[in-house]
Amino acid sequence: MASKLVLGLVFLVDLIAFGLAVAAEQRRSKATVVPDSEKSYNYCVYDSDIATGYGVGAFLFLLLSQAILMAVSKCFCCGRSLGPGGPRACALLLFLFSWLTFLIAEACLLAGSVRNAHHTRYRNMFFDGNLSCETVRKGVFAAGAAFVLFTAVLSELYYVYYAKAARSSGAPPYGEAPAVGMSSYR
Repeated sequence: MASKLVLGLVFLVDLIAFGLAVAAEQRRSKATVVPDSEKSYNYCVYDSDIATGYGVGAFLFLLLSQAILMAVSKCFCCGRSLGPGGPRACALLLFLFSWLTFLIAEACLLAGSVRNAHHTRYRNMFFDGNLSCETVRKGVFAAGAAFVLFTAVLSELYYVYYAKAARSSGAPPYGEAPAVGMSSYR
């Protein structure tokens, strides 16, 4: 059986990352065009910038959960060999898909945080046309939150199947009795 402590810790960290990503979507910056006091030009005024912090927090918590799982499972390729069969094949597929969804989630969270932190300082005169105040698109943090959830599910399943395949492996870990006798014949 997989370690319940590891599963619980990774689930908690992933849940925090998901909550922060959802909060970032809800609190992303919004801009309004405001004229100056002399009414000679317009400029952009942005409200709260807290979504950047939430996005970076979600990014770091998701990174932490992935690092915990990879350290415990020795990144699938290091450590003792896994027993052949269905659990090893499932663990390999889940490992690959969890990394794919992890990279997509991290990209969404990072891009959303950077874009949310970027505030344009444009000014325009009244006769120059419309002023565009750039903000992060709606749904960037939501996509990140969805992929955080996908990553959480796939990573937890990966660890369960990895533990099952490691348990079915009959080979001793490195440093113990060798599988093939290397002594000379007498």
